[in-house]
Amino acid sequence: MECKKEENKKACPCTYDCKLKGFCCECIKEHREKGELPACYFSKEVEKTYDRSVENFIKNDKKQ
Repeated sequence: MECKKEENKKACPCTYDCKLKGFCCECIKEHREKGELPACYFSKEVEKTYDRSVENFIKNDKKQ
């Protein structure tokens, strides 16, 4: 399967300067290894806090 990095970058909501931007499968892998979720799981406001914890996702998902 070919990675569509440039296409993925256009939709990526991550505000952090990241070497994995556009490489979704690698991004997900890295965050899972840290016990986190990638930016695309969070609203724009929550993503800017850089708290990518599962607990933060659950807390903020309940508010929506």
